Amino acid sequence: MVILIAAVAQNNGLGKDNRMIWHLPDDFKRFKKLTTGHHIVMGRKTFESLPGLLPNRTHVVISRQKDYRPEGAIVAHSLEKALQIPPKDQDIYIIGGGEIYRQALPYANKLEITRVYASFEADAFFPEIGPEWKLVAEEPHGIDDKHAWAFTFETYVK
Repeated sequence: MVILIAAVAQNNGLGKDNRMIWHLPDDFKRFKKLTTGHHIVMGRKTFESLPGLLPNRTHVVISRQKDYRPEGAIVAHSLEKALQIPPKDQDIYIIGGGEIYRQALPYANKLEITRVYASFEADAFFPEIGPEWKLVAEEPHGIDDKHAWAFTFETYVK
């Protein structure tokens, strides 16, 4: 199964200057819980924005640079090649950025979205979720001492 996982603002913003716009600890916990033990596929800029290799995940990085060889990651030169790397019976999580999400949306079976209830200045955006996607689960979270914005965990399937 190909799963896109992202935290998305109301204006579909994902980030600015290769950084996340918000800090939501419960979103990080959910991301870790869902992606641990799986292949995570991302673009080069997203990979380089990480604090390091994420434990217990196989990192697949899409880059057009033929000589790009980051330590601890597998490099693919297209989304199609990246999707062929994991065994067929394993879930693949697409974790960004905006262009990779746009390319991957047609391949996806499921979307795990954290909908952040605010709009932000952004330079990376999540693609529009079309009518073929059905919201099957949602879990709202309000503002609290650890979360400056309200948000909802949303799960969509085709």
